[in-house]
Amino acid sequence: MSTLRVTAEVLTVHEHPNADALELAQVGLYRAVVAKGAYRTGDSALYIPEQSVLPAELIEELGLTGRLAGGKSDRVKAVRLRGELSQGIVCRPRALADVDLAAAAADGTDFAERLGVVKWVPPVPPTMDGEVEAAPDLLPWVDIENVQRYPDIFEPGEPVVLTEKLHGSACLLTYVADGGRVHVSSKGFGSKSLALKRDPRNLYWRAVHAHGVATAAAALAERLGARRIGVYGEVFGAGVQDLTYGADGRRDTIGYAAFDVCADIDGTLRWLDPAKVLDGELPLAPRLYEGPYDADVVLATATGRETVSGRELHLREGVVIRPAVERYSAMTGGRAIAKAVSAAYLTRKGGTEFE
Repeated sequence: MSTLRVTAEVLTVHEHPNADALELAQVGLYRAVVAKGAYRTGDSALYIPEQSVLPAELIEELGLTGRLAGGKSDRVKAVRLRGELSQGIVCRPRALADVDLAAAAADGTDFAERLGVVKWVPPVPPTMDGEVEAAPDLLPWVDIENVQRYPDIFEPGEPVVLTEKLHGSACLLTYVADGGRVHVSSKGFGSKSLALKRDPRNLYWRAVHAHGVATAAAALAERLGARRIGVYGEVFGAGVQDLTYGADGRRDTIGYAAFDVCADIDGTLRWLDPAKVLDGELPLAPRLYEGPYDADVVLATATGRETVSGRELHLREGVVIRPAVERYSAMTGGRAIAKAVSAAYLTRKGGTEFE
């Protein structure tokens, strides 16, 4: 899940192909539907991204009462307006009337707190919950930004790898070589250095046991001489999310696919390619593309049908983009890694978004 930032942005305005009274304001690679004439290319305005939860007074000011997502109609979600995908909200709230938005755009000022905008936190079903304990050795997962918001994370032509992004729930496993300890956690608990206590009813522990994840991590630690190994995988199937890939999270056919690996070697954390260190030992997220970075190729690959089941059972959520050679990104302040999500996934009916 990406971080929440509500920032001023310089807009590029496009004609709406299906509505005379509407236009499309572009931020990064996102486009949001706006009233015609409200903005011109080069103008600066506030951009409120998807998964933002807005306070009631701001919703009323923007004329969006009853039109947003969620039980309280207060969450920003991608929608199609007159056939065009609209992601996020472009606006100029009264609370920022005294702000130089052009300067704020240049500075990257975050207005989320000032406006009372918070990030939506998905609910946690009982099967994904459980008793937790402190786990200071746990290797947490990292937030992944959307390449549509930050298209300059990668250089044009840079060698990259695209893997399929699965719609399930992230399972974090850390193997500690000293004593052979195993910590299992979710993304939410892991961010707080908490691990789930061993429980045969828990979704993540069942997936770890069913697919031998701890055994694979222990073998990798021995091969690399690592103090800790982090294996990050997606648990999926019926009962987990609405997209199932032909698996069943309630039974022995629970789905699992490793999508990243981290190794603590001599006190240095190294991110490793799962295809190079775990192929043949664990199921892996499918690799869809290897080649030069091109935004159009990324967005095209993010669409289509899933490849996990081998039967194209339903739509694809999207892709995760990584450089062929792991590197640092000044834009993210950490790893150079991003995601792209398909429009069909964002606008599907009856979708679930559990943590």
